[in-house]
Amino acid sequence: MVVEDSSVSVILAVENIDPNTTTNPILKEKYVPAIKAISSGDYEGPSKEETIISSGNYFASKKSTTVIQKSHLFENSWTFWFDTPSSKSNQVTWGSSLRSLYTFASVEEFWSLYNNIHPPTKWVPGADLYCFKHKIEPKWEDPICANGGKWTMMFPKATLESNWLNTLLALVGEQFDHGDEICGAVLNFRARGDRISLWTKNAADEDAQLSIGKQWKELVGYNDTIGFIVHEDAKTLDRDAKNRYTV
Repeated sequence: MVVEDSSVSVILAVENIDPNTTTNPILKEKYVPAIKAISSGDYEGPSKEETIISSGNYFASKKSTTVIQKSHLFENSWTFWFDTPSSKSNQVTWGSSLRSLYTFASVEEFWSLYNNIHPPTKWVPGADLYCFKHKIEPKWEDPICANGGKWTMMFPKATLESNWLNTLLALVGEQFDHGDEICGAVLNFRARGDRISLWTKNAADEDAQLSIGKQWKELVGYNDTIGFIVHEDAKTLDRDAKNRYTV
């Protein structure tokens, strides 16, 4: 696991906690079917008696000195990023305040990180949390994102955390038929309504975008209509940008 930035303590749920350990139980049953794709059916994340060591490739029980190799690697590596209202207000250009936190590549690393991040109810309005494929920056200007767009869903606080987790599991578990088209996911905390967005690479590929939108709705059980906005339209038209596709 690569630690990208020392400011990770900003989002840790417990002061002075080691980001390589877990504190909360894994509620696997809440996140079926997406969780099945990353757990291989036999791993539910590290327990309270396990500590992730050696970059996530091994773990050891606190009750034993035996080190057991047990790593479930993802198809892609992923990076968590964040942005806060205070840092945004001081940025010279858009995106300059983005901070990369961790890059993870396995089921064990994912759970050790996720279980120590503040839940959505603890974040302040204006903050953003991102999970993007490694080496893709969550910016319109990134070459891989430049010609893409995003699908967006709105959620109440009561269901935001479970839907964010299910979205992450669908991404890292490669649940999408056009997974290669996906750049990552964004969680925006806003006073007027929290939202989750999926960023994709090629807005012109209508079949791929419609497939991603439909599958995402099925995976999280979302019933309302969602829209796809092209990044270029958002850049030039801002809030007047219209949906290119809807499902």
